[in-house]
Amino acid sequence: MQLGAFSISLGVKDLGKSRAFYEKLGFSSFGGDEAHNFLIMKNGDTLIGLFQGMFEGPMLTFNPGWDQNAQNLDAFTDVRDLKAQLKSAGLEVTQEAGDAEGPGSFVVVDPDGYPVLIDQHR
Repeated sequence: MQLGAFSISLGVKDLGKSRAFYEKLGFSSFGGDEAHNFLIMKNGDTLIGLFQGMFEGPMLTFNPGWDQNAQNLDAFTDVRDLKAQLKSAGLEVTQEAGDAEGPGSFVVVDPDGYPVLIDQHR
């Protein structure tokens, strides 16, 4: 099962303060939009998403169809196929969005309560 690019997504209280902190750790802005309260920060192949006011705490995020540079992959497992595989393995999907094709997402929760977002952008 290929889940795509991995990042940790953090629900932050102050996007500017969080950006400044992670910049001191060697991260730079890679994507997102401060005007819309989110930034994607990158250091090497490591990605951290900073999201103000969208959710609390940490969330593991996987992006089917993307590599660690947010470049489209030629071949990947569609988010709907991943969701079906995980449901058939006995996992409960707590949130889902998207149509029959194209962008879509869903969330499963690990045994310790951490959400795992599978978020396909294309």
